[in-house]
Amino acid sequence: MAEDGFWTRLYGRPYLLLTLTPLFWAGNTVASRLAVGEVSPMALTTYRWSGVLVLLALFARRHVLADWPAMRGRLLYILVMGALGFTFFNAFYYVAAHFTSAVNIGIIQGALPGLVFVFAFLIAGSRVTGGQVAGMATTLIGVGVIAVKGDLATLAALDFNAGDLMMLGACVVYALYTVLLPRRPKVGGLSFFTGLSVAAFLTSLPFLAVEIAMGQYQAPTPFGWLVVAYCAVFPSVISQIFFVRGVELVGPGRAGVFINLIPVFAAILAVLVLGESFRPYHALALALVLGGIFWAEWSKRGEKVSGAKSTSP
Repeated sequence: MAEDGFWTRLYGRPYLLLTLTPLFWAGNTVASRLAVGEVSPMALTTYRWSGVLVLLALFARRHVLADWPAMRGRLLYILVMGALGFTFFNAFYYVAAHFTSAVNIGIIQGALPGLVFVFAFLIAGSRVTGGQVAGMATTLIGVGVIAVKGDLATLAALDFNAGDLMMLGACVVYALYTVLLPRRPKVGGLSFFTGLSVAAFLTSLPFLAVEIAMGQYQAPTPFGWLVVAYCAVFPSVISQIFFVRGVELVGPGRAGVFINLIPVFAAILAVLVLGESFRPYHALALALVLGGIFWAEWSKRGEKVSGAKSTSP
């Protein structure tokens, strides 16, 4: 009974749920670094989504069966989206962790809103304001500071960290996934997430086979299995449930702001858990990334207020 009361109280606190969500997602950044030497990247990706499917099989079956008629005609879309948002993104993510720091990975993730803005303009024809362009440019400059390690000589020599570039590639893939999400079938969120998870598991298998064929496969060590378990439970399932509940309670606009905490939490966890260095150029990059995000958001809200005033009687 006490446990039921705890979950009931937790489920009624949107700001706690929306704070824990980016914290768990940022924890995936630390987990990707902890996985190095403990489990190979594609093994981690495949085992993560197989673990997710085990969890979903326990409480998502009724939802999937109810929504199956609507999902059946959109299987190709679900397969592509699961590959983009879950398999390709995580493959880039976990490989990048072998070449760059968790601090870098976390801050580069801050480029996601700017990249989503670019793809929304190119694919969906979304309206663009000067403030949004300036905010996006500021965010990408922050990512550039990470790429050159605060030293313009790196740019002149074209000596970029491969891990940073892979992480940027992961963000590009996930931004494309995000822009295509509104085209999803009209089914429940849990059913859709289950479909994406099945697609992620299936599309990860060829990459796992390639990893094995290349002699790069590493079976999880006991600690590696703990990393897999964390990735399957917290950033995959619990964060999704918490975020959906948070959106339900406060709306998507207010909930979306909390995603901006990912680079902040990732940097803090990388320093506290992994003992990584947080250098002045990291602080500059983080300020530019967050500043650009808030600039773009402020500009968008300002436009809405202006529009509301112009159409009011």
